[in-house]
Order: sequence, then structure tokens, then C-alpha cells
Amino acid sequence: MILRLAAAAAAFALLAAPAVAAPPAKAAAGAKLDAIAGDFVRLTLEAGEREPGYVDAYYGPAEWATAAKAKPREVPALRAEANRLARALKAVDGKALGPDEVRRKAFLAGQVRAAQTRLAMLAGQKFSFQDEAEGLFGVRPPIKPLSAYDPILARIDKLVPGEGDLATRVTAFQARYTIPTDRLELVMKAAIAECKARTQAHIALPKGERFDLAFVTRKPWSGYNWYKGGAHSLIEVNTDLPTPISRAVDLGCHEGYPGHHVLNALLEEKLTKGKGWVEFSVYPLFSPQSLIAEGSANYGIKLAFPGAEKLAFERKTLYPLAGLDPATAATYDALTKATADLASVQNTIADLYLSGKMDKDAAVAALAKYALTTRAKAEKSLSFIETYRSYLINYNLGQDMVRAYVERAGPSQDARWKRMEAVISQPTTPADLAR
Repeated sequence: MILRLAAAAAAFALLAAPAVAAPPAKAAAGAKLDAIAGDFVRLTLEAGEREPGYVDAYYGPAEWATAAKAKPREVPALRAEANRLARALKAVDGKALGPDEVRRKAFLAGQVRAAQTRLAMLAGQKFSFQDEAEGLFGVRPPIKPLSAYDPILARIDKLVPGEGDLATRVTAFQARYTIPTDRLELVMKAAIAECKARTQAHIALPKGERFDLAFVTRKPWSGYNWYKGGAHSLIEVNTDLPTPISRAVDLGCHEGYPGHHVLNALLEEKLTKGKGWVEFSVYPLFSPQSLIAEGSANYGIKLAFPGAEKLAFERKTLYPLAGLDPATAATYDALTKATADLASVQNTIADLYLSGKMDKDAAVAALAKYALTTRAKAEKSLSFIETYRSYLINYNLGQDMVRAYVERAGPSQDARWKRMEAVISQPTTPADLAR
């Protein structure tokens, strides 16, 4: 009894003792990062007032958004602020930071560099396609000549025999797999539900997470996730052009699970709320965060539906819901996979077009030829390039980088999902993916 009382007294003394304070140097370094993060959020919100669309999502203090809207600084002042933040980050002693804060500092440095680049562009500074991509997204994309994609076209040509040019044949073949407009919502909801079920089997989602689904027109993109905070997203699907059956799962994973919706919900839960890192309450579209977001969202399709599982689900569930014949689903799936090898051709065409080396008509023609699509879809793709410029590298190069990083965890699906969860719930940078 005496020993128990003594042990209890000792335990009580430990509980009553004041918490051990962090070393002064570490506390000071952490405080500096907190201050820089707050100033970065204010900078981003004000930049968003100077460029519509710059801020993709924000769920931080409402008064900060109100102040930014009421009195945003001019671009020159914002550039000076971005330069100041870059210097302030460089001055933070990395040796005084813990491992998590070292990653936080690296993440902030990339975000600030992107702000410097984008604000320079708003001020009229011109960058090459590769320099722009590197400044905004933290990676320098390789640019292949258009001729490098000709062997892929030759391989696809064998999959779709017949008369007429290849793009026309492919377009005619794909038209047989269009989801009827009156069945699109039903098919999309079924696809998203399956994407969620497969994700939830590996990743614990925040309590109360949810999304709303809407169909829109007159947009340069095919789908978009608008994150609202509180683990809530609005997922929009553009119906300007026909939606092929293969896009249902792709959009469900990319915009929803384990894509943008899950990434934003986890960052909010684990970093913004869990650690008080306010910089994650704002998402500047033109930043390295987008390479992580788009790359993981695209790779998430393959992770959720490995091997032939996507085809099996489409054939069993989505084809009947869409009123399509699943008999030739395997042939269509083979074509879809083959055309995926052409994804990075848009980098080449964007580089040529944005640099003035290719005019608009030639760019549309090249997109139609190498993306194997109609002129209308090629024009829609060029509209995206004109609007978002080098952003498109995040889909192809980002996907390749995330895939390589996640699959280095080994062949186990559990190991890959665990690594994927780390990518989308931590302050991941493009440099992290190279490790």
C-alpha cells in the first residue's frame, strides 16, 4: 500500500509539474515561421484580388479575407512583400527546427517563390515555358519534340483500323462510349461512391466530410473541385462536350477520392487545425502545391483501381447505368490506356504556342492530331492552355512523379496507400517526391 501511495504521489507530481518549455532557439524559430505563414496568407489573399482565380480555396480567418478585399496592395508592393518573405524564410535557422518544421519551411519557401514568379508575370515579366513552370511549380519539365509522339500514334493506328485519318477514326470509335446526358448524374454518383469506398478502406476520412455535385457549362476544364473548408467540397462537371464513360471514374477519383477533396480535407484536419499551420488554409493555384494536388489526384485513379479493376467496375456497374453495351469495353479500355501515353504532348504544344513559335490554328491542328480528338475539343484544350499556361505540367509530370514516389514503397497496396496518405496530408514538396 505504501509503495502504491508513493507511486501515485509521484505520478501526481509529474502531472502537476509545469510542461517543459521548448528551447528558446527552437521556440523563436517556430514563432518566426508562424509570423511568416500569416503574412504569406495575407499576401496570397491580396494577390487574389489582383488576379481572379489566383486563390483556389480559403477557409482561414474571415477578417483576413475582408481586409484583403477592402484594401489590396498594388502588384509592386506585393512583389516587395514576397521578396521580404523569401529573405525572412532564408534567415530562419533550420538547425533550430524539428523535422516537421524543416518540411514546413521548405514548403513555405516553394510557395513564396511561386508568388514571386506569378507576381512578376502580373507585372509584365516574360518567362520561357520551362522557366515559368519551374518558378511556379518547383520542377523543370522536359520538352520532347512532336516527332517523339509519332510512334505512339502508329501503335494506336493498329488498334483502330479503318479509313480516314487517325483522329477521325478514334473520335468515331470513342463516340460510341459517350454517357447520355440524362444518365450523367446517375453514372457520376455511382463512380464517386465507388472511389470513396475504395479510398475509405485505406484512409480514415475526417468526420462529416461531404461534397456537393453540380453540372456546369462554358468552362475551360472538364471537372473542378472547389474546397469550402470544414471537409466540404463542391465538385463541378463541365458538360460543354460529351463525357465518355472512362471519365466517370477518372473524375470521381481526381476531384473526389482520393483526389482533391481528400487532400484538402486531410490538410485542413492534420495541419491547419492539428498543428495551427495557417498557410494551409489558403491554396494559391499557381504554386508547387498544385503539382502535388494534380499529380496525386491523377495517380489516385490507378491506386484506387489497380490492374484491370477499373475496367471490371465500369463493365459491371457503369456501362449498364449509362445504357452502353459492355461487350467491347475491353477494346475501348485498351485504346484509353494507349492514348494516355500522349498526355505530355500538350507540354510541347503549349511551349510552342505560348512562345509564339506556333500560331493558334497550327496549335489547334496539332492538339487534334496528337490528342486524337475533334477540333472542338482541341479548341477547348487550347483555351485551357491560354488560361492556365504551364499549369498543365502538373497533370502529366506531377502524376509521373507521384507514381514513382508512391510505388517505391513496394508492390503492397497497403504500403502504397500509406505512402499516398503521407503525400496528401503532409507539407509535401516536389523535391520530396524525388527522394
